[in-house]
Amino acid sequence: MTNPLARPIPLGPVMLDVAGTALTDEDRDLLLHPAVGGVILFARNYESPAQVSALVSDIHALRTPPLLVGVDHEGGRVQRFRDGFTRIPPMGALGALHDTDPAAAVRAARAVGEVLALELRAHGIDFTFAPVLDLDHGRSGVIGDRAFHREPAVVAALASAFVEGLAQGGMGAVGKHFPGHGFAEADTHTAMAIDDRSLDEISATDLVPFARLVSEGLTGIMPAHVIYPAVDPNPAGFSRRWLRQELRERLGFPGVIFSDDLSMAGAHGVGGIRERARAALDAGCDMVLVCNDSRAARTLVDGLDRPCSAATLAALARLHGHPRPVGFTALREDPAYAAALHRVSHLATPSADLPLA
Repeated sequence: MTNPLARPIPLGPVMLDVAGTALTDEDRDLLLHPAVGGVILFARNYESPAQVSALVSDIHALRTPPLLVGVDHEGGRVQRFRDGFTRIPPMGALGALHDTDPAAAVRAARAVGEVLALELRAHGIDFTFAPVLDLDHGRSGVIGDRAFHREPAVVAALASAFVEGLAQGGMGAVGKHFPGHGFAEADTHTAMAIDDRSLDEISATDLVPFARLVSEGLTGIMPAHVIYPAVDPNPAGFSRRWLRQELRERLGFPGVIFSDDLSMAGAHGVGGIRERARAALDAGCDMVLVCNDSRAARTLVDGLDRPCSAATLAALARLHGHPRPVGFTALREDPAYAAALHRVSHLATPSADLPLA
């Protein structure tokens, strides 16, 4: 139900975070800025299921259409909400199962997506930044078992099933990190990362899962802060070649392109926060993320006059979760949820926690 007191403000091109477990007056003021279009939640925003439901409800009630609320909730090392939520295994556990029983792995991937989506939707969250579509080349510590597998066809099959599960749970998907982060050794949270391979090499391997998921209607994609100098001197998220020519034109992707966090070290070579945002939007991003830097977020929105196009607004609307959340108590009585949860419970234990964005 639409809140009659919500302010009618079209979604803007900036997604940012909030400080704590409840909105402050400063948060509300910032989230009412017309440049803002969404909020990304972190572990610090979670205290309990009831608390996070109230927080999301308060965010949604501020504006109409409601701001998008997303979270990095992949499983394994990257699962923001733990207590009261199912511990999701790293996607590498599904790849390991695929090595011995491909059909069981596909069923399990679908179940993992469904459980993840149903639990997040029960708390009002619109979407997750998942699945990771990178290949595990054995080179990137920051990717590692976040990837489903080394083989492109296996990643594509398991990610496809995972996205089907998300859709069954009422949630869109944002695949990452286009065109593939798994070959670059550096962690773009803290350093610049380089992948020296040719476009032909990348197309024959890392782009395979992206191409399949795009053909199946993937709703969002996040590019990597990785430089592929044989293709373009700019990181992929700031590259017209990667975003407009390869992703939009060659792969035919019509959905939302999110920048990776513009506060990460891998984005710093482009300039200050306003320069980074403009460069990402000019390259083809629809929405830019600014995380863990409230001063930069305020600087950006106060200096950015870039309304979303009609096409972008339509694509963003498809990321709003559906149907309306049923609540966690009702969810636990849902036989479909119970069946999916049973499949997930038989998978490997998640890997150790690491502070990944």
